[in-house]
Amino acid sequence: MVKVTIDTQEYMVDESGTILDAARSNGIDIPTLCHDEQLEPFGSCWLCVVEVEGERRPLVPACATKIREGMVITTKSELILNARRLCLELLLSDHYGDCLPPCQAACPAGVRVKDYIDLIRDGKYQEAVEVIKENNPLPAVCGRVCVRPCELACRRNLVDEPVAIDFLKRFVADLEMGDSLQSTVYSPQSMDGKRVALVGAGPASLSCAYYLAGMGYGCTIFEALPEAGGMLRYGIPEYRLPKDVLDKEIASICGHGVEIRCNTALGRDFSIDSLMNDGFEAVFVGIGAHGSYRLGVDNDGSDGVLSAVDFLRDMGLNKEIKLKGRVAVIGGGNSAIDAARTSLRLGADEVMLVYRRSRAEMPANEIEINEAEHEGIKYHFLTAPVRVIAENNRVQGIECIKMELGEPDASGRRAPVPVQGSEFTIDVETVIAAIGQFPETACLAGEQDVQLGRGKTIVVANNMAVGRAGVFAAGDAVSGASTAIEAIAGGKRAALAIDQYLRGEVSSEKLLKEFNVSKGSLDEVDRGEFEGIEKQARVKMPELEITERLKGFDEVELGLSQTDASLEADRCLKCGCNAVDKCYLRSYGIEYGVSLDKFKDGKVHHYLIDNSNPAILRDPNKCIRCGRCVRICLEIKGIGALGFVNRGFETTIEPTFGKPLAETGCDSCGKCAASCPTGALEFSQV
Repeated sequence: MVKVTIDTQEYMVDESGTILDAARSNGIDIPTLCHDEQLEPFGSCWLCVVEVEGERRPLVPACATKIREGMVITTKSELILNARRLCLELLLSDHYGDCLPPCQAACPAGVRVKDYIDLIRDGKYQEAVEVIKENNPLPAVCGRVCVRPCELACRRNLVDEPVAIDFLKRFVADLEMGDSLQSTVYSPQSMDGKRVALVGAGPASLSCAYYLAGMGYGCTIFEALPEAGGMLRYGIPEYRLPKDVLDKEIASICGHGVEIRCNTALGRDFSIDSLMNDGFEAVFVGIGAHGSYRLGVDNDGSDGVLSAVDFLRDMGLNKEIKLKGRVAVIGGGNSAIDAARTSLRLGADEVMLVYRRSRAEMPANEIEINEAEHEGIKYHFLTAPVRVIAENNRVQGIECIKMELGEPDASGRRAPVPVQGSEFTIDVETVIAAIGQFPETACLAGEQDVQLGRGKTIVVANNMAVGRAGVFAAGDAVSGASTAIEAIAGGKRAALAIDQYLRGEVSSEKLLKEFNVSKGSLDEVDRGEFEGIEKQARVKMPELEITERLKGFDEVELGLSQTDASLEADRCLKCGCNAVDKCYLRSYGIEYGVSLDKFKDGKVHHYLIDNSNPAILRDPNKCIRCGRCVRICLEIKGIGALGFVNRGFETTIEPTFGKPLAETGCDSCGKCAASCPTGALEFSQV
């Protein structure tokens, strides 16, 4: 035993070991990618560098430097951290693969899409629901109304059509609601009686309360309207989202110990101060975006001019609404589509949608656009209203002007420009404006340190905190009118931040930032990777016939059968890395805050994946040439099925004589895969 100093502390260590051995034996972590205790030190990755007082070199590899009496070692310094970060960035610059499946990376809530589809394919429906609810407590809702960014990113688009991810989510969520599965209810230990108040009962607050309740906090939601759900109830028509489905999912959340008090409004019945005085130790504000913009043209206050928000809210409140004659809906978003399809069901003779850009620029979900057209909605593209024509303050029509698309504006879409002299009129009895929404923040007047920004949205820090200690916000109140899944994601992020606050911990950016190496968007991925994959048609969602659906508000989409769900789940290409949760390159990348763009302009190798061996999948694109697999196969197993090929930047690790791994002496023991620090060698998942 010899005496050494590591990070100013003295230790007695075994003189036969290395600096890495000495540090680890005393609980000091030094990162390494190439070291395996079964092998002699190799020193190839240089991630384990440390400073040793008196050494000629400023940094030495801890795994390959023997201990000496009196050594003074530093394992953490600015020089060391920068060197390790640079090492990781260089390795990642030639790392071609996906940490996360593109569907999961595209999901605002980070739902583990591939995992739950795998479970559905295997008939493990209960487990599939549990995986979804790790990040989304409203799967039956989202299975009906989500805008499906996951499907837009699905790599199956490069073969035929995207996997019907949303249909599959709905399939298992409906099984749970129908009592075919056991509902996932838990009773966590109370966090010392700490209570959180949530303002608004929309998707953001419901999500936040669900995850806080799971952490043991007492949660009470205060809702101004008669029932919970926010825009899910008062902004989405029942033919898309039946109220009984929403009620069951809200009841499931309440079953976790969440209390909801309706007809109780911020600014009227209570304030943030009164909540704090009543014993709530944190407050979450999720008031949504229930305000709507007027058309901003002459006579836009006439009888017969409605806002889509008020129109759909009245439907949610079960008010009697009668429409007759012709209806014009102004706008191109999902609310415009919902208002148009609802108008048809309320008896309008003809419904037209007027949008100032082309169909390609419409922000509404493509499926909703198609369904509206299928039901008989007429589109007037590149058209904008310039005046409401009214007589005795009653709508008689709208004067419009033709538009043409100019240069892109701040939204990235081409800006519409009026075509002079192209004015024309449309005779209508009702005009519904769906040109944008904003948070109604009058309820926050007088609340200290709650700052409002552009579009009357609440200004928050990266951890969703407002300026006042203990107050957080998310959802449409922060982002402006967005989607249900965005609000759900914001609610969960806020729950994590509130938990940190109540525990007295410093906010962690790691909770808020996902590290993901990606092959790129669909137009960046080599289509050659998907050659040989058999084309298979996407399942069709059974729907009500047009004649039946327009009779009322029965749900249009009827749900998948078990047979169709199994067929669709089998279409998944299983993108993403199976080693993502145990990849040391990724975990160190997160720990050291590496930049994935540092060397983005450099060369990146693309290799063919070797799946010839039924037990081991070999992906050279993820190999960092650490040599662990080569040495274990030769020195431990005595087989030598793998070896180094070429020199310098072109060095690769290949099976013997360039053969597929299955044609070498490999006995499929898996020791190479078990030692691999990345996903270059993985145990195959059948």
